[in-house]
Amino acid sequence: MDVTGTLKVKFEALQVSEKFKKREFVLTLDAGSSYPQQVTFQLTQDKTSLIDSLNQGEEIKVHFNLRGREWVNKEGETKYFNTLEAWRIEKAAPGQQNSAAQNTTSVAKENTPPPVFNSTVADDDLPF
Repeated sequence: MDVTGTLKVKFEALQVSEKFKKREFVLTLDAGSSYPQQVTFQLTQDKTSLIDSLNQGEEIKVHFNLRGREWVNKEGETKYFNTLEAWRIEKAAPGQQNSAAQNTTSVAKENTPPPVFNSTVADDDLPF
């Protein structure tokens, strides 16, 4: 998978254990929309240096894998975690982010059913 956006933050690499290191960065997606998304990606091992030459505010294209895992705590409760593991990063071609955002937005609008509001509920405990 890949996505194009603006590099918002890049963090320092962390040596998690003797054999494992990781580095995170944040990409702003759909910056021109009313609801821009701040998405965290992770680089691991020898890939942690892929983002060294890039600066905040630059448009970049991130190629990544979606990873998920299950974890059971001491009490036996199961939790699930997701990671966006980047494996390639490149500077975006001029205008690439805008067209990708428009395509994503139009597809989302076509496939999203309209919201349903039920105003007859008297026990509405929502704070808004």
